[in-house]
Amino acid sequence: MTDLMEAVTSLAKRRGFAFPSSEIYGGLRSSWDYGPLGVELRNNIRRAWWRSMVQLRDDVVGLEAAILMSPRVWEASGHVAGFSDPLVECLNCHQRFRQDQLPGPACPNCGQKEFTEPRQFNLMFKTHMGPVEEDAAAVYLRPETAQAMFVDFRTIQQASRMKVPFGIAQIGKAFRNEITPSNFVFRTREFELMEVEYFVEPGADEQWFEYWKEERLRWFLSLGVRPEKLRLRAHASDELAHYAKAAADIEYEFPFGWSELEGIANRTDFDLRRHQEASGEDLTYFDQEGDRRYLPFVVEPALGVDRAFLTFLLDAYRVGEAKSAKGEMEKRTVLALHRDLAPIKVAVLPLSRNEALVPEARRVHDVVKARWMSAYDDAGAIGRRYRRQDEVGTPFCVTVDFETLTDGQVTVRERDAMTQDRISIDRLAAYLQERLAA
Repeated sequence: MTDLMEAVTSLAKRRGFAFPSSEIYGGLRSSWDYGPLGVELRNNIRRAWWRSMVQLRDDVVGLEAAILMSPRVWEASGHVAGFSDPLVECLNCHQRFRQDQLPGPACPNCGQKEFTEPRQFNLMFKTHMGPVEEDAAAVYLRPETAQAMFVDFRTIQQASRMKVPFGIAQIGKAFRNEITPSNFVFRTREFELMEVEYFVEPGADEQWFEYWKEERLRWFLSLGVRPEKLRLRAHASDELAHYAKAAADIEYEFPFGWSELEGIANRTDFDLRRHQEASGEDLTYFDQEGDRRYLPFVVEPALGVDRAFLTFLLDAYRVGEAKSAKGEMEKRTVLALHRDLAPIKVAVLPLSRNEALVPEARRVHDVVKARWMSAYDDAGAIGRRYRRQDEVGTPFCVTVDFETLTDGQVTVRERDAMTQDRISIDRLAAYLQERLAA
């Protein structure tokens, strides 16, 4: 299984999905840059999430809040006082670890068994606003996107005229000074969250908690994640966050074991109540039909873009064999990404760089690229170009050959079945639209 992680990490760097940041200077631990294909995959993940969570629903609206917020927000939420992990240091090699993530009594780095006493390590990045570094100007990089949705609850509810139950959705950067970031982009210090805070009437929270667990699991399945690789795991009472009445993780079987992919939590009215008390502002909701006022309970599905990115790459990675143009069997690596997620939807490949073929291939590419993210590739043998597109998950390759010049048709090859259809250029867009939308 570790070989799979190494293979996907290598592919990600080689083909421009993701690679270490600042690499020419030795890199910065747990800091990653997303290249041309990585940007497209992440954009597609965001679009698929937003479409499912906002566009296709009548009960969720969006928000894009500032990263820097009043420090009083984080005091009221409990992050300043309690957002910390237990840190221990090996007395031999001086490596530091989260105490609750040590695999055993020995140091994973040197094997010695003596550590310092654990001390709490606050995970928030602290900086200063203004020209003078003084405590009065201290601010924090947000460790989650949720708090803005609580702080802005009343404004958004009134502006959108939404009635409970309804949700506020947000996609945005968050920052945590993790002690032990690890496993490629699985755990990083800078990451991006896609969260919904779903406000419900007290007493209906357990029903909605069950609903969102199933709804979020269904989303991953709809995008092609293998069902045997997914499971729902309820949190035990001793692992619940301080704000949670109940919580569950959608877990994926990563090469390093089952681990959290997305979290769903019943946060009760904890956050709204804390912010109401700290700010002195009324954050209650007035139910006109019931003629009563109350603080809503909140159910929160929260997913990291980076972790979803890793999951979709791992789950789609396939290695098999296929015949070459010479009839020989050769290795074929395929990213069997769902078509909604594939970075490049269509690649246009002239059979050769012949001066008659290239202008026609460029015209075909102009038709394609106006509708979908596409690629034009004329370098190397056609079989090798097919393999390049398979490796990055491109669902369709369109080959322009010498017959195209006389019959006005191109060959469309499908990635997974490797079937080929001969299609007239004037029908190409409709043909692809039908299959890419399926």
